[in-house]
Amino acid sequence: MSLRIGVDLGGTKTEAVALDAQGALLARRRVATVKDDYAATLATIKGLVEALEQETGGGPAKVGVGIPGTISPASGLVKNANSTWLIGKPLDKDLEAALGRPVRLANDADCFALSEASDGAGAGADTVFGVILGTGVGGGLVAHGRLLSGPNAIAGEWGHNPLPWPTDAERPGPACYCGRKGCIETFLSGPGLARDDGRGLTAEQIAQSQDPVSEASLCRYEERLARALAHVINILDPHVIVLGGGLSKLARLYDSVPRLWGKWAFSDSVATRLLPPKHGDSSGVRGAAWLHR
Repeated sequence: MSLRIGVDLGGTKTEAVALDAQGALLARRRVATVKDDYAATLATIKGLVEALEQETGGGPAKVGVGIPGTISPASGLVKNANSTWLIGKPLDKDLEAALGRPVRLANDADCFALSEASDGAGAGADTVFGVILGTGVGGGLVAHGRLLSGPNAIAGEWGHNPLPWPTDAERPGPACYCGRKGCIETFLSGPGLARDDGRGLTAEQIAQSQDPVSEASLCRYEERLARALAHVINILDPHVIVLGGGLSKLARLYDSVPRLWGKWAFSDSVATRLLPPKHGDSSGVRGAAWLHR
């Protein structure tokens, strides 16, 4: 059996799946993420991998791990991680030592994009841009079945570009944790939607409400998402854009945003497809398993 194991190291949970060579799910495990403890993080991932190998009887598996950050090509250490106890650590090397085999790491948004491009909503498309709209905003790009990176390991990090074509009311924009103002993430994340609404509701509560204030907030959100994705289309011209994260569950986005983005795209028409994820919340962990393709 050609066994692949993917691990998704999230802020609250760490999930692992075992897939066969065709991508069929063989087993799944999920545990709470141990925060602020690097040694415990290594032990958790090692324990999940060994448990899945024993459960499936598949022998030593190929292992991929998605993390909320990336390995710096300059230092070989984790950078840009929301799970701050990982920053400055050689996570890939330490996992390889713990598991006794090569381990591939990628940003969790990259794993999402790879999953949806491999056998998800973007399967068969030449280029797929995967978008995360959740607590943060991230992205990943897959071209001809290959996850694209770059010399800085930040390909797809559109959430930390400025919101394009801002109105006067949107300048200079909310402060972002990256140290700048007006980043796309500050407008299009779940907390960004809640901040814009201004009534102390969560993004989920705003989405479920049918009052005029919530409707106005969601209309602003749609228009801003259309602008931000038109910017991506102008640069990358992807065949498919797949939305992930909690806000991807807003069904109205898949009609309204393509109807709006033509105003901003540098083209007489836009053939790009905007799609919901096929694998939902499991896309990230499945993409981690595909990192050895």
